[in-house]
Amino acid sequence: MRFPLVALALALAAITNPAGAQPAAAPARLTLDEAMRLAEATHPSVLAREAQLSAAEGTRREAAALLFNNPELGTEAIRRRPSGPAGSWNEWSVGISQPFETGGQQAKRREAAAAGLDALRAEIDDVRRQARVEAATRFLAVLSAQQRVQLEQRSLDLFERSAQAVAKRRAAGEDTRLDANVALVEAERARNALALAGERLIDARSELGTAVRLPPSALPEVAGDLGTAIDGPLPYKLEQLLASAQNLPRQRALAAREDAARARLGVERGNRNPDVTVGVHAGREGPSDGRENLTILSLSLPLPLFKQNDAAIGQAMTDMTQAEVERAAALRDSDARVRQLWSRLASQRERIQRLQRVLVPASTDNQQLSARSREAGQIGLLDQLLVNRQAIDAERDLIDLLAEMQATRIELEYAAGWLQQGNSR
Repeated sequence: MRFPLVALALALAAITNPAGAQPAAAPARLTLDEAMRLAEATHPSVLAREAQLSAAEGTRREAAALLFNNPELGTEAIRRRPSGPAGSWNEWSVGISQPFETGGQQAKRREAAAAGLDALRAEIDDVRRQARVEAATRFLAVLSAQQRVQLEQRSLDLFERSAQAVAKRRAAGEDTRLDANVALVEAERARNALALAGERLIDARSELGTAVRLPPSALPEVAGDLGTAIDGPLPYKLEQLLASAQNLPRQRALAAREDAARARLGVERGNRNPDVTVGVHAGREGPSDGRENLTILSLSLPLPLFKQNDAAIGQAMTDMTQAEVERAAALRDSDARVRQLWSRLASQRERIQRLQRVLVPASTDNQQLSARSREAGQIGLLDQLLVNRQAIDAERDLIDLLAEMQATRIELEYAAGWLQQGNSR
């Protein structure tokens, strides 16, 4: 089965309402798919880009017209009153004229409009992906913060029990004041760590609510786990990611922008050729006893002696060169970024496997052994507290590393343009 983009080992469990609970009191439930869908649908950057579609569509429709310039309709009425007994009479004329481009600008203009529309659509796809990745990253941060709170709560319970046991032993004269103080310090440190983890969870939930555009009063509750089963192979290879990176929405947008810039350069070069204006006029002149009906065909052509559109051509060439440079740099950077993230992900997966296979089991085993040894009087309090602290630190390291690995995977699959979970398109 294809592995989701950022889920990796995110086992999302269904949250059911407790029996007898009122619907209003039930916590809101937010899955990874729903978070990504909401972020994509409501992100301001996505909405702003989509709002630009109307302008791009209008440009395309305008470029698709038969001619770029509109015809011009003109009319003229003259009242003649010559000196003498001849009297007066009316003369009139009406005509229509149409400019014609002679440099093939209309075809290039259509190419530029179509490429610009394609670029905008690709940019919208890229912004949607960014919104999904942002939501997934913040969703992951909430999961990590939740697990840290659970761990710190277990740590607090453990060290409080130790402190209470030492207090009883000291009252019985079995432990020293130093032992009691050490146990009390560890308990207070655990309580402070729990409070700090709770603050981070509040911040993470608030950021996730911002990503999915939910008000503070409806901050989402998420269910899931960072995951522990990472021994299986990844659903892709480096070569596949590198090939996928060549067809990123951003790459397609830059390629379309380059095509549009090249087409606009063709338009400006075509504008060097003078437009030919063809007109047809009809009129009536002369007195009533000698009236003449006129039909006139006119042709006008400006002489490009002084202005040859050099400024517009130079600007179009600059825009095209910049588009070429940006596209080449993006291709080069995406390849390097994918390779960098791939190496980081492989290292993190190896470190997680070592923690899961060696450090965490050994620390857990040491906790059990130290508890029995303490009861048997074979070790002192400081030795037991050290073992407990090592076990808690090992679990902290695993949670942090799992969160880092998941974040790296999100970033890698985004950089490579790999199929993302939660994509509603």
